[in-house]
Amino acid sequence: MTNRYRIKITGKDPKYFLRHLIVKKIKLYNIIEDHDGISLTVDEVDYAKILKMKTSYNIQIINRFGVAKLRYLFLKYKYILSFLFLTLGLMIILSHFIFFIDVIHSKEEIRELVENDLKEFGISKYRFRVSYAKKEEIRNKILEKEKDKIEWLEIDRIGTRYIVNVEERLIKDNKVDNEVRDIVAKKDAMILNIEAETGEIVRKKYEYVRKGDTIVSGTIKNKEDEVSKVKAEGKVYGEVWYSVTVELPKKYYEEKKTGKTSKALTLRIANKKISVPFSKDNKSYISEDSPILENNLIPIKLVLETKHEIEIIDKEYNMDNSSSEAIKLATKKLEDRLDEQSMILSKKVLKKTLKNSKIIVEIFFKVRENITDYKKISKELKIEGD
Repeated sequence: MTNRYRIKITGKDPKYFLRHLIVKKIKLYNIIEDHDGISLTVDEVDYAKILKMKTSYNIQIINRFGVAKLRYLFLKYKYILSFLFLTLGLMIILSHFIFFIDVIHSKEEIRELVENDLKEFGISKYRFRVSYAKKEEIRNKILEKEKDKIEWLEIDRIGTRYIVNVEERLIKDNKVDNEVRDIVAKKDAMILNIEAETGEIVRKKYEYVRKGDTIVSGTIKNKEDEVSKVKAEGKVYGEVWYSVTVELPKKYYEEKKTGKTSKALTLRIANKKISVPFSKDNKSYISEDSPILENNLIPIKLVLETKHEIEIIDKEYNMDNSSSEAIKLATKKLEDRLDEQSMILSKKVLKKTLKNSKIIVEIFFKVRENITDYKKISKELKIEGD
């Protein structure tokens, strides 16, 4: 790549200086004359010769080509480039750190157990991430150490976060249970299905029952005589009814996190900031700063900025358009109370009222759920005529 300079010669009669350059055998390219001087391009070697000439003409560089251009830009922006390279290097280093460890399990004691074992074997926050081989070695060590408590464990890395999924080992109780019992209704319902393994079914499908009513009896009869008593086994599913009330403001505003996040290394200078990677995203977000370098004497600090994308919900509700949102909120409210086996069969708005700038909506639900419950019974047999 040839290094060349585009220069402009100004002064009294620049054509005279141009002829002088030709005499000196300076190679000239793309000569253009205008009202205030002459512009031309020369090689780097010839430019150095021109600078050594004693002259009253003003010689100004207006452009550069080849490596000379790159060298000029580097020197001009060396502080910005140095900051960018330093920032990039710091980001690469930070990307090899672990800042979060999430142990996924419903029991706090299991989570604490695994967190302590991870720390013991070399995985903890604010330390370098371990290699895949080391991660698998730590996984196997924990499984071996906690073989009586943990059935399965998996460690996954996502960025600067470890996600640890755990499955507890359940110890089977081998004790023989000789208890005799009835299957009864856990709550008021209409019977939808009876799955009886042992015992005598005493209620019919689509029959209404109240809480505590016997559905499968552990007492086996021959006509009126009790011939045996067993532990009634099975499941009963019924239609259960719920009324859920929700309140909607006439005007509703919410900034809801979408779950999408991004991270950037940010230099904050007073009210301005420079971020790497640069972002031109116009989406709404809220940010959290984790300081890396800061000084109370000067308004400059380097932070790790976490941006949480948000969805802005701005709605106005009235008596006509509030039903769908009310049903959605009521469904979520009810589902939080139900177990995984339950299923909502239908939902219907019962009534709406307007009170204190709020719309109060009552929704009626029909739910299919497990209504199985148990009641102990006496082991003694009763025989007619005794």
